[in-house]
Amino acid sequence: MNRRYFLGAVLSAASAPTLARTAIERPRVLSFYHLHTDDRIDVIYRIGDRYQKSALQRLNYFFRDFRTGDVIGMDPRLLDLLYDLKVALGDPDARYHVLSAYRSPETNTMLRRRSRGVAKNSLHLKGKAMDIRFPDLSTRYLRDTAIELSRGGVGYYPRSNFVHVDTGAVRQWRA
Repeated sequence: MNRRYFLGAVLSAASAPTLARTAIERPRVLSFYHLHTDDRIDVIYRIGDRYQKSALQRLNYFFRDFRTGDVIGMDPRLLDLLYDLKVALGDPDARYHVLSAYRSPETNTMLRRRSRGVAKNSLHLKGKAMDIRFPDLSTRYLRDTAIELSRGGVGYYPRSNFVHVDTGAVRQWRA
């Protein structure tokens, strides 16, 4: 073994953990536009396997019940689902349009009185659900891609032009 080969092998071995860590620790970025509040947010919510506490707090506020102002800790798995969904759609820079995220019990009760499509024990109450769409993508395609991920509930609301995703049991429905 010549000296160059030996040094190359040593340097490769020494740098491999750094290269692997760099690939694993790629920042996860999410972008949202809330249709009811007109708020926008772009945030690195996770780096590698570490959720960014300040980013989660900003997102919790962003996803507040816009009717009451109440805030809850959103399920980070929902954020991971949304991240993986936009990657699966082929647009990692996509900005979600949010119709509903967290709902307070008061808001959920009010919505249930107006519509049969609102569950009494909605996962929106627990910060585990979101109603979304993209302005330039069919909700049917969004629904199909979410179903393929098989990571929770997927509701399709074609008349209202949105898709519900949640981190509950894997299931699907159409309203």
